[in-house]
Amino acid sequence: MTLTAREQQAADRLTTPGDWLRHAVRLYARHRLALGQIATTAHDEALYLILHTLELPFDSDERVLTKKLNAAQRRRLAEVFHRRVSEHTPAAYLTQEAWLNGERFYVDERVLIPRSYFLEIIPEQLDAWLPDPKKVTHAVDVCTGSGCLAILLAKHFRGAQVDAVDLSRAALEVAAINVKTHRLSRRVTLHESDVFDRVPAVKYDVILSNPPYEPSAHCDALPVEFQREPRLALDGGADGLAIIRKLLRQARTRLKPHGIVLIEVGGLQEAMNREFAALDLHWLSTADGSDCVCVVHAARLKGWRG
Repeated sequence: MTLTAREQQAADRLTTPGDWLRHAVRLYARHRLALGQIATTAHDEALYLILHTLELPFDSDERVLTKKLNAAQRRRLAEVFHRRVSEHTPAAYLTQEAWLNGERFYVDERVLIPRSYFLEIIPEQLDAWLPDPKKVTHAVDVCTGSGCLAILLAKHFRGAQVDAVDLSRAALEVAAINVKTHRLSRRVTLHESDVFDRVPAVKYDVILSNPPYEPSAHCDALPVEFQREPRLALDGGADGLAIIRKLLRQARTRLKPHGIVLIEVGGLQEAMNREFAALDLHWLSTADGSDCVCVVHAARLKGWRG
């Protein structure tokens, strides 16, 4: 659905960032824009787009919303919200950035827009499962996408080498940009591989993954914004567990004796508990109560015959 003539005329009368914010919130509701990729409310996402477009600090106080805009600034805002509303382009693809734990990452249409419950897990809950976090020497992020979680692992485990694995060469091109930007090229190594198929034989202290876990039929019904993301990064097969099964099978020979696997699985907790009951999955707590990240210890995987 494109902007109506009345909506376009209304934009011509918006003279301050505050005017644009109120207008944008109305547009989000009227055009039923999907949220959840970088913000959960129309107000927060629209404010982010306004501040980014006008090159204003994200911690600006409310006085900035009353400043008069010049013609060039109004044109830039009109273009951004036209693309967001008429094309349903995700906000992160418009700004080509995502922020996680205060760190900026480059993103574009080649990768899933980073969003993960691992931001709540790293470091405290992760460290609690390790004998000595300071002695972690090898970690891996499987299905790394933009490389953000691999980079966060490297920044947390400062003495570790971190592998970042993805099947998509295009995604790894984006990950390479982020690894270079964060100056971690000596410690984060990218691998184009289907899980561990083409990754050198390394034993890991930590295997972490936010894999594709949406059932295929669910992917078909996603809002337009989410369908703009690479299908490969979302589709976990008929029941959502295809990549997870392979990951757990291969993890048996990839962990150190005290190593752990952590997997984010969205709404698949019940299916995971049913299929992998022998692994005695432990679910980590999250602020919203979804508790969708599980931990598996190497000792459990060693005797598993999945």
